[in-house]
Amino acid sequence: MALTPMPTEAHDLRHHGDAEVRDDGSALVDLAVNVRADTPPAWLRERIAESLTGLAAYPDGRAARAAVAARHGLPAERVLLTAGAAEAFVLLARALKVRQPVVVHPQFTEPEAALRDAGHTVDRVLLREEDGFRLDPSAVPEDADLVVIGNPTNPTSVLHPAATIARLARPGRTLVVDEAFMDAVPGEREALAGRTDVPGLVVLRSLTKTWGLAGLRIGYVLAAPETIADLERAQPLWPVSTPALAAAQACVSPRALAEAAHAAHRIAADRAHLVAGLEEFATDGLRVAGPAEGSFVLVRLPRATAVRRHLRDLGFAVRRGDTFPGLGEEWLRLAVRDRATVNSFLQALDRAVTLTGG
Repeated sequence: MALTPMPTEAHDLRHHGDAEVRDDGSALVDLAVNVRADTPPAWLRERIAESLTGLAAYPDGRAARAAVAARHGLPAERVLLTAGAAEAFVLLARALKVRQPVVVHPQFTEPEAALRDAGHTVDRVLLREEDGFRLDPSAVPEDADLVVIGNPTNPTSVLHPAATIARLARPGRTLVVDEAFMDAVPGEREALAGRTDVPGLVVLRSLTKTWGLAGLRIGYVLAAPETIADLERAQPLWPVSTPALAAAQACVSPRALAEAAHAAHRIAADRAHLVAGLEEFATDGLRVAGPAEGSFVLVRLPRATAVRRHLRDLGFAVRRGDTFPGLGEEWLRLAVRDRATVNSFLQALDRAVTLTGG
């Protein structure tokens, strides 16, 4: 692992998976965006639709905030609802007075982009493929007063032990853990959400991935009351819409939690099927980073840029990896899909590899 100050020009921090599928005249099978397929479910759409009768009133987030707090066994003053996890990164960058922020990469690039946009100089700790992209807490500088890490990490799909991440906590340091994909992990093992014994801990959660609500924008922050108050002051008035508040309340209900738990096990089984199929391409030089624990898989293969273009021609969109600090053009991220979709994709991948001379 290495501490690396690096200009943003080296990577397109604002490139995300949706760019792989939008503005395309053809209907691509989407393995680029990490939103669970066939969502939102009908019952959730109905709950959101019911909220539309209240659009004349200003949003009131108290009930949703209380529901999220209860879901994690926390008081409401430890919860802040946001317009997706992305807004939370902007609030953290603008509201917290930090001197030396460090982002652990490869990971979701919005935290660093938000910090840079707010005028901060950001250092990077780059996790290495040869270490399995696993965290060594000693690689993070002692004087870092803000540390950001994802768990499970996008795009590596690595699930770091909660105890390892907790070792990053220090007096005077804010430790931000992006758990946007934790509900895709069976049992949410290694989650830090709900913990109050880790000093400076800030946990971010998203409801857009598991529930297919990327277009609605809903997430939340769990942190000490004083941190929540600082972030709330940086928010505009009524930042979360009434339909998004209804979705938040619905998605932390017992019914929803049971459905999400079932989906997590299904994702794990579908991921195993995808990984087994990908391992058949080992003779072509393809390697799967892992073990993968999220709803996506990171792969390295020769001529990945050409393979990705051929896959588009064959009707499949995948996520390029070279926009993530610490990765290069030979990396691709693949969202986990159902077995039928995966089987079709593997056939297309075989054709794409052949077309590139693999």
